[in-house]
Amino acid sequence: MISVSGIRGVVGESLTPSNLVAYAQGFAAWLKNGAKTNNRPLVLIGRDTRPSGKNISILIIEALNLSGVDVIDIGIATTPTVELAVIENRADGGIIITASHNPIEWNALKLLNAKGEFLSQDELNELLAIVENSDFSPARWDVIGKEKSEDSANQMHIDKILNLTFIDRELISRQNFTVLVDAVEGAGSKVVPDLCNQLGIKNVETIDCGSSGIFPRNPEPIADNLSMTIERTKQLNCDFGIIVDPDVDRLALVCENGELFGEEYTLVACADFYLKNHPGTVVNNLSSSRALKDIASRYNSECFSALVGEANVVATMKEKQAVIGGEGNGGVILPELHYGRDALVGIGLLVQAFADWRESLDDSSIKTLSAFRKTFPEYAMAKKKLEITLDKSGMMVLFDKIAKNHPEAKVDRRDGIKLDFADSWAHLRASNTEPIVRIYTEAKTSEVAEDLADRFIDEIRLG
Repeated sequence: MISVSGIRGVVGESLTPSNLVAYAQGFAAWLKNGAKTNNRPLVLIGRDTRPSGKNISILIIEALNLSGVDVIDIGIATTPTVELAVIENRADGGIIITASHNPIEWNALKLLNAKGEFLSQDELNELLAIVENSDFSPARWDVIGKEKSEDSANQMHIDKILNLTFIDRELISRQNFTVLVDAVEGAGSKVVPDLCNQLGIKNVETIDCGSSGIFPRNPEPIADNLSMTIERTKQLNCDFGIIVDPDVDRLALVCENGELFGEEYTLVACADFYLKNHPGTVVNNLSSSRALKDIASRYNSECFSALVGEANVVATMKEKQAVIGGEGNGGVILPELHYGRDALVGIGLLVQAFADWRESLDDSSIKTLSAFRKTFPEYAMAKKKLEITLDKSGMMVLFDKIAKNHPEAKVDRRDGIKLDFADSWAHLRASNTEPIVRIYTEAKTSEVAEDLADRFIDEIRLG
């Protein structure tokens, strides 16, 4: 599956050595086409902990070197860390070898431009044309690229977060937090606990932070997959639990009582905290909660919705000059640091926001994360998916029919179909990363949201 979210597939089936090499060679040619000098392009490479990652990394590095590209290999690293490392090293591009929340048999090449951002659709189209036409050639023996390894990128990322003006480590330390970190054996296994310690969190417990790459559960950080993490958070009397996906661009929290803070509310809470001192517009995507718009209105700010996908959200953020944005899957983008979904900066924002809120209360107040969660607008979402084999034209016909079935709704067809009702909404779209249709709904109660999602699943099945 090919999109601005990467070149993604099942290892040994749709993702093979031959097509991995082809895309690496195509990426090298694309970089050379845009090069401003005659020097060899420089590419940063990082990977998550999947068992296939190391072998793919070796293959990609060799293909790039033999195409005349220098490589800095930073090893196991989060997606946002690679994005920052591209900027820090003034590289021409980057590759993250990760399939994010997909199951273990999947992997992907996430491709970055010189800004440390995912390729735009236009840039991706240029690359795909190069690959389709095999419009690339190997380097001569005397201009083969070189490889070197570096291991400082994780601490560089942490340092940049600690140096943000709103981070107050002394205030965080005063809270005496006990926190559980669940990195699902992914790239966050070391860097997330390290960040928590350096932020001033005194007691950091861990679960599934061994970097094995053998996911103990479905790695998508949603309620159905987090029962063990929830139970462990309560057993250890933690103030909250932190959950990240394998490449650490999504953040979810568990409250002290085992309730989920809600991945939709990761961005909501971060934006509320940030807008207090940094007024400006905010951006989410079409599948994100109305709560962000409500928060923006508190600060007389506007909220804009982009198409789903990090590259689309970033483009809208730049167009609208947004001060913060992201996606409702727990992805926070803070331009002050960089234009990429970043669970690590999300942790910094949320921990600081929670600590500030606790400091503002008197000693008799309830200072739990579940109480903090209740300070935000209350909505409930249902997120479901359905396997489907329709091609793009078939999906268009299906969505046309669904639109006609709901004349009472305001319809947005920019990305699948979104139907806005008076007190709820539904967004149906084909996934960029899996052969499924995603059905997202939101209403004032979970019962209404679930019922709305089930009704649209029935409509899709009926065709």
